[in-house]
Amino acid sequence: MTRLAREITVAIVAEFGAEEMLRRLSHPYWFQAFGCILGYDWHSSGVTTTLCAALKEGLRGMEKELGLFVCGGKGKTSRRTPQELEAWGDALSLDPAPLVYASRMSAKVDSAAIQDGYQLYHHAFLFTKNGSWAVVQQRMNGSNRYARRYHWLIEAVSSFICEPHSAILSQARGQALNLVAAESDPARTTIADIAANEKPDKIVADLKKIQTLDLLPRHHLTTGDLHPDSLRRILLSTYQRQPEDFEQLLGLKGVGAKTIRALSLISELVYGVAPSYRDPARYSFAHGGKDGIPYPVDKETYDRSIELLVEALGRAKLDVSEKKQAWDRLGAMRRQRKI
Repeated sequence: MTRLAREITVAIVAEFGAEEMLRRLSHPYWFQAFGCILGYDWHSSGVTTTLCAALKEGLRGMEKELGLFVCGGKGKTSRRTPQELEAWGDALSLDPAPLVYASRMSAKVDSAAIQDGYQLYHHAFLFTKNGSWAVVQQRMNGSNRYARRYHWLIEAVSSFICEPHSAILSQARGQALNLVAAESDPARTTIADIAANEKPDKIVADLKKIQTLDLLPRHHLTTGDLHPDSLRRILLSTYQRQPEDFEQLLGLKGVGAKTIRALSLISELVYGVAPSYRDPARYSFAHGGKDGIPYPVDKETYDRSIELLVEALGRAKLDVSEKKQAWDRLGAMRRQRKI
């Protein structure tokens, strides 16, 4: 699987360039098809972690030649991403600061600015020698064991805090605190103003007052989400550092989901400025299924994904047995598509 991931990547980079590989990995259907051709189950959350790991291992030692680099991974490995980027910066005479910032902010957005019941556990950061980048992250819901995948691509990011994703995939939809929705702009401004200009003791007092309210059942955030006394130290830090906007606030060390949740409640209940609760997920996993689950097959996209992989595989330098196995998998996908 590692060899096949490497050779398909080599073929695509040789033909279309490293930036094109980032574009394809940031497309949810292409990423899923790539995982399928490597032999992973389309409906398993493991396709994300194993594909990224196979790609990172497969390209090891030939990153400079390709101009394509993979950092991060699952669990503890994800937290070493900044160190990996700084090491590559030294090796390539490339300023790693913009890449480190993109890695940190994409993780902060998907763990604090979007609160949808899923916890971040996988962060893969891919970049080229020209400074282009893509991020593939995954979060898990501990209750229902479903996963969500979050795709980022530099070309699609005009702002880290306003509709920055190229795709978010999920099997289930619901309600989420979505502070990167376009309609959350007034809330973002209000939250940043509260953090920078309201004295921490006043914020804590407001939070304690909110705890006495009996909120409507439909309200997404509840008083149980509040921990005023434990937030005081963080609020004092934000007040002293005076963030200019929501992005700066989100980027501050120590500001996480609980702080953002509390400030969001104050914005809504004290200042009357509500954030968006629109679920940001826009895609279901894979291309659908012939049984209609999770939805009927998108034949045009499915066929295009297969064509791209066939083309890449045709250029891949694999031994006969490995290439035959890959062709067999593609053949099975084609047959299933025609059923």
